[in-house]
Amino acid sequence: MEKKLKKLLEAVEKEVLRKPSKKTLDGLSLLAGFQDWDEFQKTFKG
Repeated sequence: MEKKLKKLLEAVEKEVLRKPSKKTLDGLSLLAGFQDWDEFQKTFKG
């Protein structure tokens, strides 16, 4: 049981690390000179 729980937690951790939150994306966009993530995306996706 403990081994399965550890595997599950590792999988969840990898998933969380793979997808940054909207707040994180907004912050990174600000550093790049945009108002927020949506504005950043509009600039590059048209």
